[in-house]
Amino acid sequence: MLYLIVKGGWIMLPILICSVFSLAIIIERILFFSSIKHNTPSIVSQILEFVRGGRSAAAIEVCDEKPYHVTTILKAGILHYDETKDIIKESMEDTSLYEIPKLEKNLHFLSTIAHISPLIGLLGTVVGLVKCFYIIEQKTASIGIVNPADLAGGIWEALLTTVAGLCIAIPTYIAYNYFVQKVNLLVLESERAATELIEVHSQRHLIGSQDF
Repeated sequence: MLYLIVKGGWIMLPILICSVFSLAIIIERILFFSSIKHNTPSIVSQILEFVRGGRSAAAIEVCDEKPYHVTTILKAGILHYDETKDIIKESMEDTSLYEIPKLEKNLHFLSTIAHISPLIGLLGTVVGLVKCFYIIEQKTASIGIVNPADLAGGIWEALLTTVAGLCIAIPTYIAYNYFVQKVNLLVLESERAATELIEVHSQRHLIGSQDF
């Protein structure tokens, strides 16, 4: 492996750097998403049940005990539960502006690595081919004969960077798409929970107006 890296030339260095960053981000994101594995429907149901019963303090306590993006967003709405629906909605939307980026953290770097790794590899291949044709020109001018072994050796060394770039880009792109799908599902969960809280608030005010 070290032999192939050396043969690939200096272009292999940025490709290796991309691989290190990609692996670090993937591991960090796996650990992050693993840390927020909660039974969201059950937690949201419990919180809404407390809110329906007028036990906002208990609902906030549940949010504090299990802090992650959904409970944090719900907590923002519950803290303004005695105010209008628009204020509750706005408070949850404001909180989501801070919580959702935490889910998307570093994903743009993964996307960038997935796109530039094969390009860097292609650059290395082009540079290598330029060297090969330069050797052809020099040998033709000096001795008039080009050794096919020299030409083939230069070409396969030039292609190493493209192979390395693709080896980094493919798993990185797969991981990126997996994490994007994960983020979309988590965002959908938070939106659904926020909508349910708004509905509970509307039902409460509707019942209150009917009683009046």
